[in-house]
Amino acid sequence: MLQPAARLKLISRVKAIVVKHHFNIGNVDYADWSRAVDEQIPTLLTADDNAFEEGVRDLLSQLKSSHTNFFLSDTNPIMPQHVIGATLRSVPRIGGPQWMFLDVFEDGPAARAGISPGHLLITVNGTPTAPPTFPVFHFGEEHHVTIELPNRHEAMDLLLTVPPRRAKRRRPPLIEPKSVSHRMLRNIGILKISFFSGAFGVRFSRLLDVAVASLKAQGCDRLLIDLRGCLGGSLGFARLVSYLCPDRFPIGYDITRKRLQRGYNVAQFPRVPMPSTKLGVLFCLARFSVRDKSLVLLTQGLGKQPFHGRVAVLVNEWTNSAGEMAAQFAKDTKLATVVGKQTRGNVLGATMFNVGHGYQLYLPIFGWYSPSGNYTEGSGVLPDVEIDIDPHRLACGEDAQVNKALELLE
Repeated sequence: MLQPAARLKLISRVKAIVVKHHFNIGNVDYADWSRAVDEQIPTLLTADDNAFEEGVRDLLSQLKSSHTNFFLSDTNPIMPQHVIGATLRSVPRIGGPQWMFLDVFEDGPAARAGISPGHLLITVNGTPTAPPTFPVFHFGEEHHVTIELPNRHEAMDLLLTVPPRRAKRRRPPLIEPKSVSHRMLRNIGILKISFFSGAFGVRFSRLLDVAVASLKAQGCDRLLIDLRGCLGGSLGFARLVSYLCPDRFPIGYDITRKRLQRGYNVAQFPRVPMPSTKLGVLFCLARFSVRDKSLVLLTQGLGKQPFHGRVAVLVNEWTNSAGEMAAQFAKDTKLATVVGKQTRGNVLGATMFNVGHGYQLYLPIFGWYSPSGNYTEGSGVLPDVEIDIDPHRLACGEDAQVNKALELLE
């Protein structure tokens, strides 16, 4: 447990960074917020470590923006998808709500343990789990989980092994899932995007290019892009949406805090396609290192594709960040039909700050807007065709959202 003096310095550091760097999309009065922090200091100085961290996170939640977090660098995330590669949804059952596995990422810890979408999570290491509290899974440990199918009462005991997390300072702790997987269903190519990997999207772009080339070689003339449960990630989303149109086209624009405060004219922003190589990334970084980094991001002009005009995008309540940016572009341009459930509404750009004693502050520092000036922060992307899964049928392998998208593509 940190000494009070060390905690006080840490809190002061957090407060100073927020006031200087936070992207204030919620019109927060920082003077009022700072007073709220000061009022909590006596409690925070004497709390145990868990209560201290939770108290700081509660104060950050008052900033009314996504992409805020406060944690030790070796901590275990609260959200299961960041550790076991699976999202959870609360579903009603006799006796009370239960967690159901919704998205299960290919080759992730949950999938390797034998867990599928629709399975109910009953216990973790012998402890019953129930909404709204998420079960906590730990890096580098084995977990004994009990699961059931919703229409049966036959429990199955599985061993879920989480690998150690490799150090990554660019984002909150995460077991990185398989970024891209693909398969063919008749003449329809199916792309599953769980994460836009790589710091600047170049690594993801290479993986995506291989997948798309494989689908086209197999006769793909329709495309289903599955962004359900997507964790977000890097600029790789720009490569994905570049495959939706032949020419360079505005995807959206980002705004720095400074531009937001002093006002701006989007027409005066530089128009920049996503760089295709690491050298291009370095050139782009050098170009904007001495100026405000607000810009309009363009698609890359990849040319005509055989599936153009016949694309569907799947989203749900766990589609996050860069996944939402891709879905919003598809919907706004009508280059694809968006199917599923409304997304999270977490589209700000964030970075990490080291605030001392092993603690990291994750904070949004710029905003993302569609070319028309709309933003999905706090509201999410509303699908063109709203449809939910049926929990009982999902457990039997019948995915209503996929089926609807395939119907539209046919």
